[in-house]
Amino acid sequence: MTDIPNFLAHFYTQFPNLKEMPPWEITQDITSLISMKILELNPDDYTVTGGIAIHKTAVIEKGVILKEPLIISENCFVASHAYLRGGVFLGKGTRIGPGCEIKSSIIGDHSATAHFNFIGDSLIGDHVNFEAGALIANHYNERSDKTIWIQINGIRTNTGVIKFGALVGDHSKIGANAVLSPGTILQRKSVVKRLELLEQNN
Repeated sequence: MTDIPNFLAHFYTQFPNLKEMPPWEITQDITSLISMKILELNPDDYTVTGGIAIHKTAVIEKGVILKEPLIISENCFVASHAYLRGGVFLGKGTRIGPGCEIKSSIIGDHSATAHFNFIGDSLIGDHVNFEAGALIANHYNERSDKTIWIQINGIRTNTGVIKFGALVGDHSKIGANAVLSPGTILQRKSVVKRLELLEQNN
């Protein structure tokens, strides 16, 4: 039901060992997954310091906070005061704008955040664009039962976790100041309007 390539066409090209894992289990185990992925990288292409691997073509502006484990792929750009933590993978040509926080997430090739975005515990496809201030919430702070459910084609599934953001399909567009609630599933080429609140699991 949540076959990742239906949403992220090239996901298994980057992560062939994750074929048996649903998205929410990947984000739960992402620190060890990224740490193992670093061991597979070509040391001629990346500068590796501890658990942080940065491709030699990537541009990292001043004031960025990077916490391991982390992979920043070729031709990425990370703007000033961005904060990447909790296990992050940035695909080729990804752009992270100023003041963005990315936590425990995989972001596909040529995707972009504008500025002041939060993406937590999520899998993001290729060529996805987040306008300024768009957020992916990863936790139900307001609920007594914080367990996250997902819904695809009207079928609800209990993930069994209390932290999971979204699965955002390739070529999706997320408008300024939109909020994706925990457990959001977006098909490829989805468009979320500015200021829209998505709640798929009320």
